[in-house]
Amino acid sequence: MKKIGFIGAGNMAGALLKGLLAAKLYRPQDMLVSDVVPAQLGKIKRAYRVDGLNDNRAVVRAAQTIVLAVKPQIIDQVLADIRPEVSKDKLFISIAAGVPLRRLETGLGGNARVVRVMPNTPALLGKGMAAVVRGQKAKPPDEKLALTLFRGVGEALAVKDEALMDPVTGLSGSGPAYVYLFAEALIAGGVRAGLSAAVATRLTLQTLEGAVAMLKESGKSPQDLRDMVTSPGGTTLAGLSFLAEGKFTETVAGAVSAATRRSKELGQG
Repeated sequence: MKKIGFIGAGNMAGALLKGLLAAKLYRPQDMLVSDVVPAQLGKIKRAYRVDGLNDNRAVVRAAQTIVLAVKPQIIDQVLADIRPEVSKDKLFISIAAGVPLRRLETGLGGNARVVRVMPNTPALLGKGMAAVVRGQKAKPPDEKLALTLFRGVGEALAVKDEALMDPVTGLSGSGPAYVYLFAEALIAGGVRAGLSAAVATRLTLQTLEGAVAMLKESGKSPQDLRDMVTSPGGTTLAGLSFLAEGKFTETVAGAVSAATRRSKELGQG
């Protein structure tokens, strides 16, 4: 593949660099990174032996694929900065949460090939989940390339309707934080019941890992698996009944809805 550039050297950019190098999709000399924070840029350069610049335009000039890995709050400023370097032979892939294709395309001058991606942080361990949608000027090969890039750090799927990207953000983009909070609650419950923090943590992490493996590998639905461990009058039923009294399902679904609404708000600028 030709050169790829990253505007922004944060955690997600680092995860992608690591994954693309591990998958041998790119060589270090085929990668460029820019960032306004010298310390962050230096960290990425040392870790992956890639070229680092403090000039966004220079990255766009040199690369054929450019990943926009910046916060949504500064995306408009970045787009305005690099617009003079945009041409039809360059592909722009944005991972700015909530920023719609229309806003990206307009900011880049109207004729740019743009693909929007919503990844999540488990990409740092090669266990990410990403959704991809292409803009008006982007072609099927552009979508295919984006899928290839993000499958280097986990799994990726394409969606046809951009409106789905907000619930994708609310579910898989923000979802890891909900799982971490659940893990904290399980550990706290174990400690309250008399376990040491170390034992409660070990039990929690292996329980979560095992449960996910059952979901992925057993071929059974979440409800089927739940029924397998829920005996009439047993301990699991007691725990599940308590969760139901606290409207656990409605609360989690509400969290996804709240994050989805926030994604829409961010997209509006």
